[in-house]
Amino acid sequence: QVQLVESGGGSVQAGGSLRLSCAVSGYTYGSGLMGWFRQAPGKGREGVAAIYPGGGATYYADSLKGRFTISLDSAKNTLYLQMNSLKPVDTGMYYCAARLSRVVPSALLGPYNYAYWGQGTQVTVSS
Repeated sequence: QVQLVESGGGSVQAGGSLRLSCAVSGYTYGSGLMGWFRQAPGKGREGVAAIYPGGGATYYADSLKGRFTISLDSAKNTLYLQMNSLKPVDTGMYYCAARLSRVVPSALLGPYNYAYWGQGTQVTVSS
């Protein structure tokens, strides 16, 4: 059974950094896809970044390129999201997610395309 457990969230001032971690168990990387998503209060869940564990290709929401970095340490079974230059608009619950197969490029950051989810970790950025 696939289990994903996020950690590393917290409160930070604008301009600061956080690194989120997602502990992965029961998941065979193979040709699957993993991603980070976030949900601000009163808004829908949006894709932040995705990575193909097999080849290492990464994808980002256009608005976040250059500030966020997704990475995977397969030896530690941990997915990371490094977030720099944080802004108040980055506030929200952050989730890691996974699926077992590839998707078309347009679906990489679509939350409905992922089958497995963690419980989320809260990120709060103050001005």
